[in-house]
Parts: sequence; structure tokens; C-alpha cells
Amino acid sequence: MKAVICEKLGSPNDLVVRELEAPSVGAGEVMVRVKAAALNYFDTLIIQGKYQFKPELPFSPGGELAGVVEAVGDGVSRFKVGDRVASYTKWGAARELFLAREHDCVRVPDEVPLEHAAGLLITYGTAIHGLRSRAHLQSGESVAVLGASGGAGQAAVEISKLMGARVIACASSEEKLAHAKACGADVLVNYTEGGFKQKLKDLTDGKGLDVVYDTIGGDHSENALRATAWRGRYLVVGFASGTIQRIPANLALLKGCDILGVFWGDAVVREPEEHHRDCAQLFEWVAQGKLKPHIHAQYSLEEIALGLEDITSRKAKGKVLLIP
Repeated sequence: MKAVICEKLGSPNDLVVRELEAPSVGAGEVMVRVKAAALNYFDTLIIQGKYQFKPELPFSPGGELAGVVEAVGDGVSRFKVGDRVASYTKWGAARELFLAREHDCVRVPDEVPLEHAAGLLITYGTAIHGLRSRAHLQSGESVAVLGASGGAGQAAVEISKLMGARVIACASSEEKLAHAKACGADVLVNYTEGGFKQKLKDLTDGKGLDVVYDTIGGDHSENALRATAWRGRYLVVGFASGTIQRIPANLALLKGCDILGVFWGDAVVREPEEHHRDCAQLFEWVAQGKLKPHIHAQYSLEEIALGLEDITSRKAKGKVLLIP
């Protein structure tokens, strides 16, 4: 089988494609024929050794996939050969065959294309986990999404709308804002034009934001937090700007607000039942036509560097997929 391999820490151009022996399925494992693997921002970090997960070399990047079960090991009861599944893998999905633990897989309904399922778990899973379980978002509340046109931000825009919120999309260009608008955002704010905090307050009639969903960190985070309402919720989701924000702790005191970490990758391990419920909800929305994940581009395994470049340059509007 073919696999993208990170043999040394470095740039996307250091990745290579190798021909490997097909793996043997073990007890409690499911062998998945990968039909699509999704790339995410953290893939650009993990190949440099700059992410919280640091797999031993050599390894394959790619944190989520969807495909068809090709074999099952002893003790597997939830799946059989031919079943359509998706899995969060942390890393390793950029290959033709993947060995997953049974409890790491979720069943994909026939109505959901595997290409869509491959890109649902991380960004949309993070969004529904952050907005529903962490922020307890209610219908009618306001949500500002920072980095609204990227994969993570777009997912937050769409999930917020499905939960009945008023969505303020924040991005760095008119092109990106137009994409966020197409994804359902109600109001658009270009945070490079100045007056960011005041614009956010004005858009809530001076009340302030109920929820901030921050995927980028960096220079705009403090202003977004300052624009929250009394008992607002500021979600720390990611740092796509490359800079981890330093938040003055007194703001949390003065606003009576919550600063909440959204570490979905650990939550799925600690709270698997909630993860399975969230996936079921996401798949139901897709099957009903209420949610249609946008695919920015599809690349072969050999073209993974192009896909990662789309992400690092912040050109990606939606998911970047690898199709083995």
C-alpha cells in the first residue's frame, strides 16, 4: 500500500510517499480502506514537531479519514466488512489502508458521502463540542467567529447557525468574508480595518458578544474578549495566526466571563459517548441537507505538500482532502 511518510521533522516538501506492506488486523481492530483523508492546520505543526502530539518517526500525517471496512479483528462486534466508517486518528490517515481501534470508528450513514464524512470529525466535531458542551450556546445568542473562512471557522459559522445563533464572521479580507457569508454568517467584520472591539460592540447594540469562537489567536483576541457581554464565553480553539494570545486575567473578573479551552482531541478520549452523540447529530444534519461541508480542494497522496500549503497560506476555504 502507498503511504505519505514523515521521515524527518521539517516542511511539507520533506514528506515522501512510500510503498509499504499491507498491515495485519489485530484483535479489537478494524482495517479501513481509506477513501478520503482530511488535512487540518495541526498537520502543518505535527510534521515539524511543534504540536502537542509528537509521534515517533517515521509516521504518516492526517488526523481524520473515511472509508470502507476491509477486515475486522477478533472481538470486533460493532462493524463488519463493507461497512462505511469514519475515524479520528490523531495522525496516520494519509495512506491507503489504516488500522483503527473499533471504538475510534463511527458508522457513516449511506446518505452521507464519504468525502464529506472525512472532513466532519475534527473541525465540525470541535465546533459542536465547543459551542454545545463548552459554551452552552442558546438560540438567539450572538457568536463572533475569528478566522471565519478557514476550515475550523467555517464549521463554527455553520454549526452556530444550525443552533439558532446570530453569527458575526471575522476575517482578514473581503474575499474570505464573502465565503463566510456564503456559509451562513449574518454579519461580516474585517478585523484588519481597525476599531475591531467597537465594531463588535456596536453590532450587539452595546450589549457585547455572548460567545467568541477564536481559531486564530494573536493580536485580535484581546479585543474580541473585551467585546464580550457580562457572563460571555470566550472559546480558545486554536492559534492559526502562529501566536498564542496573552490574555489579561482581570478581564475575566471585570466581565464575569468564562475563558474556556476547547481541546476536542482529548475530549473524544475522555468523553467518548458525547463524541458519538455529536457525530450522530452531524451526520443527521448532513443527511437532512442542513449541513454540507465545503471541500476546498482534493489532492492525491503525492500532492500533500500542495494541500498543506493551502492551509499554511490561509488560502483554504473549507476542507482540504487527500484521495488515495
